[in-house]
Parts: sequence; C-alpha cells; structure tokens
Amino acid sequence: MALINIPRLDLQHFTVGNATERTQFIQDIGKAFNETGFVTIANHGLSPELIDELYQVVKDFFDLPQAIKDKYEIPGLAGQRGYTTKGKEKAKDAKTPDLKEFWQRGQTIVGEEYSKSDFPDNPVVEESARFNAVTAEIYKKLEDAGRNLLKAIAAYLDLEENYFEKYVINGNSILRAIHYFPIENPEALSPDAVRAGAHEDINLITLLIGASADGLEVLTKDGEWFPIKAKGEDIVVNVGDMLQRLTNNKLKSTTHRVVNPPRELMKTSRYSVPFFLHPKASMSLASLSSCISEEHPKVYEDYTAGQYLDERLREIGLKM
Repeated sequence: MALINIPRLDLQHFTVGNATERTQFIQDIGKAFNETGFVTIANHGLSPELIDELYQVVKDFFDLPQAIKDKYEIPGLAGQRGYTTKGKEKAKDAKTPDLKEFWQRGQTIVGEEYSKSDFPDNPVVEESARFNAVTAEIYKKLEDAGRNLLKAIAAYLDLEENYFEKYVINGNSILRAIHYFPIENPEALSPDAVRAGAHEDINLITLLIGASADGLEVLTKDGEWFPIKAKGEDIVVNVGDMLQRLTNNKLKSTTHRVVNPPRELMKTSRYSVPFFLHPKASMSLASLSSCISEEHPKVYEDYTAGQYLDERLREIGLKM
C-alpha cells in the first residue's frame, strides 16, 4: 500500500506556541495540504467528555421513530437545516444514493443583519434538549478551531493571517451528524451502494470528530485507497473544493469515501460528525494571483462561494 503523509499536529503549537512552534505548524499543515489534503489535529478545544456526549445524543436522535425524525425534514432547504432521510444524497456523478441519513445545524448569526432565506432558523428537537445544546456547543468550538487553522493556512499562503476572518465569521458553515444505518440485507443492495461514495468536500476545510467505526478512506496519488484512523480524540481535517479553487490546486481537495463494513459488522450502525467550514456566499473563489504562474496557469473560472455551493448541491441531489 502506498505511503501517505497525514501528520498529527498539535493546534496549540500554533495558537499558544513560540515562534519556532508556530512556524513549524504552518509549514507542516501547508505541506500536508499541498500533498494529500489531510491532517489529524490534537488539542483542538473539545474535551473527551463533550465528544462522548455528542455521540450519545446523536445516537439517541437517530434512534427516534422514523415519523418523529421526518417532522424535522424541511422542504425547500436542500438539507441545509434539520433532518435528511435515507436515499436523498449521493456522490457527484453517482447513480445510487449513499447509505445514510443525517442532521444539519447551520450558523447562528451574531451582530450582523441577515435574511432568513440566507440563514434559516435551526429546528429545535423537542425530544432532546441536550441534542440542541450539545450540537450548538460543538458547532462553536469547531468553528473556532477551524478559524485558527485557516489563519495557519493563510500564513502558509503568504496572506495576511486574518485573511479568511471576514469571510468565515457568520459564514455558511454546517455541522452534520451522520448515521450510516445497519445494512440488514446486503444481498439486496445495488453493487455500487456504499455508505458514502467517493467524493470531495464542497467547502474550505472540513473538521471531522473521529467516528464510531472505521470506514473512512482517502485516495492516494497512486490511485490506491488508504484508511484514515484518528488517534483517540483527535480530529481529522481536510481541504475542500473551495480552498482548492482559491489556491489554483496548490492545496488539494482529496477524494475520500466511507466503505461498507465487513459482512460480520453489516448490521451495526456507524456515526460520524463532520463540520463543513464555509465562507459567506459572497466570497470570491477566484484563484489567488500568487497561486497562478506560467508553470501553474489558472485552472478555474471565477465563482463566488454561493454560486459554487448552489451548483454542487444540485449535483449531489439535495437541490433540484
């Protein structure tokens, strides 16, 4: 199997470290995002106790009767708030939907005027006060960690450290709680039915809080699938398509998937909670001039983040 550079980095080396530690962190995350698009991060601000409670309230929600979950599915929001049932989302260019259901929590705007059409309210789960409180707390902590990571990325790109701040504060970020449900009858599955088909993320960066089971794999430059395993309470961070477009492919949005479990584990659930860090819809994704050269000519046409998100939501089946 091909070797792949997915380093384990300590976020505190950047946030409270000395000059040497900060410089090393910036170079390490830049090198990994340039080569594979993935790192694992320690000391990210989430306690083991909070993560354990998160996975418990997520499991409890998905254990609710289907009729109760269905009342939180909101037509017209393309799955961007509340519940999305089985069989809705698929990978781009895939014919078969992923084997999952999910819940999405969006931004709570603070200190700015905004439109409800741009930032709908987050549904409140009446059956679980802790679900609402814990997902809100996790959202904020991952957003804070993501903002610090973007500061390190900006430094690596020789941008002003706070370059991304005006775009991601009150941005369109999403916390997604995913239930990959038990596969009760594998013989009846379509041959291409998987928990999450091969895809790239849409956003700037994704922060993933572990998972309750193995299954995440990343595609290497050699065309081989490499399993990703976070150590303990680390989070896995990867580059999304928006950051790849902005950097004209300098930073890589790597293809990844979630494979079905071995047959003896088919009838078990898998839970996963990624945080998709998005900018405001108005942010330009036009490639940075510093990332364009004779050797690396401009690859992408100019889009705003909102235009790109809209296009991708249609491609993956969440928006008509």
